Amino acid sequence: MSEQILERRTCAQFRIPGATVAYKKMKGLFKKPSYGGEFLPVLDISRGGIRFLSQGIIENDTRIYLKIQVPGDNFPLAMTGTVRWYSPNPGMSYKYQIGVQFHPYGEKKDMNYPGNLVKIISYEQKFLDETTVIKDETGGRGGTFEI
Repeated sequence: MSEQILERRTCAQFRIPGATVAYKKMKGLFKKPSYGGEFLPVLDISRGGIRFLSQGIIENDTRIYLKIQVPGDNFPLAMTGTVRWYSPNPGMSYKYQIGVQFHPYGEKKDMNYPGNLVKIISYEQKFLDETTVIKDETGGRGGTFEI
């Protein structure tokens, strides 16, 4: 049985100092997406997802549009994803941590533009080092992060 249990995270998580995210929830047909937050601090990012702080909960399995702004970049990185978890961030200025899994990369509907993966890899190469890599004991579900 233990052989069947695999680590779900296969991508390195890293911090981008000063990065922020804005999100809006995807709605059904003919409805405009509603904005839920802007300029929220990004805790970490990987090729497969993002973790950020929020004042409110975004329920699991909610599909969202993300605009990730990295300091020094002129245009935000536009991504789509699904909320996989949220947890309290007790005693801090932001009440919750939100974990989003990015949708697959490709050319089909509801996929993220493949060039975005190239951009994230370039961020990874620029920011991934011993000071920005996320270790199990820092943050994550159940941990707190102060801003």
